[in-house]
Amino acid sequence: MLSEIAREFADEIALHDWSDAPWRPDRAGHHYSDDDGSPKQTEQLDPEHADNIRTNVMWVTAQVLISHDPQLDLYEYAVACGVPERLIHGQDGARSGIVPNGIRRGADGTPAAPGSRA
Repeated sequence: MLSEIAREFADEIALHDWSDAPWRPDRAGHHYSDDDGSPKQTEQLDPEHADNIRTNVMWVTAQVLISHDPQLDLYEYAVACGVPERLIHGQDGARSGIVPNGIRRGADGTPAAPGSRA
């Protein structure tokens, strides 16, 4: 079960529309379709590229969360963040190694401290 703060991070990550993230800073929970009168970018990412941004945001926040909660279930967090199923499970349905491989680790295998290069 995710901690309250992990659930809140995941809810925000899943809510946000990442399709125009490379071109403009947006408020939390932005949805391209809800833009009201402001100039819209004509360019949007395709869904796969938007999923890549969402996945990277999940990893960045998970790096911090796991330093506070070593028992963080990375897969549960990835699902809650809206990371695509294709990255979470392999074709055989088993958990893939992609999700945990996004966490930086030290030489001893433990998660690296936030902000460190380990």
